[in-house]
Amino acid sequence: MLGRLLGSLRPFRRPGCASHLPLRVSGSIWERPPMVALNRASSTESGDPPRPVGRYPIPNKKDLPYDIVELMEEVEVKTGFLPNVFKTMAHRPAEFRSFFAYYNAIMNKETGNLTKADKELIIVATSIVNRCPYCVVAHGALHRIYSKKPTLADQVTVNWRMAELSDRELAMLEFALAVCHAENISEEHFQKLEAHGFDREDAWDIGAISAFFAMSNRIAHFIDLRPNPEFYTMGRIPREKEKTASS
Repeated sequence: MLGRLLGSLRPFRRPGCASHLPLRVSGSIWERPPMVALNRASSTESGDPPRPVGRYPIPNKKDLPYDIVELMEEVEVKTGFLPNVFKTMAHRPAEFRSFFAYYNAIMNKETGNLTKADKELIIVATSIVNRCPYCVVAHGALHRIYSKKPTLADQVTVNWRMAELSDRELAMLEFALAVCHAENISEEHFQKLEAHGFDREDAWDIGAISAFFAMSNRIAHFIDLRPNPEFYTMGRIPREKEKTASS
């Protein structure tokens, strides 16, 4: 999904390095191919106009640098929709590049003992503390997909200490939340991680994810970033049933 896609892309390529993908522009909205547009329409439950993505304007595609347009188009085509974080971060192209470059560095690194599901669980747990609906919903969806556990992220959202977590996951989240709460990190924190198979580099990864998404949560907060409707059902309904429901 999104994490795998971002990791597989070579972002910010120059014109001519890849064919331009067939998406159309209408005002400031990226229009999807008909089938994807149909899926999105069927995900709404009423005829009410959609709520704004956030309080900042989404820039016109024609006004954006080519490398950002190309990345957004690839994400939209490969995932079936464009996550709203891409639309809103495009308001600041230089920050867009830096944001997703660091995201790639910590979320798609191939070394270390953290799984994709581990990383998404850290984001869910810390984003709850930071009261960020977008990240809780979006990364809860990604956790369901990576973990194949459709209820665990929901349990963590309500009360992580009562969730069906392994001792390893509990230790990981304790460290992540200590960073999130800006506690004084001591050797005891590292020792607890080491008792469950995490080394010092893994501790850096856990802390970096917690710290990066603390920033992300706060950006989402002041721009009033809204989750895409598609995130709510991802990983809950088998893909074939999801396609049938949207047809």
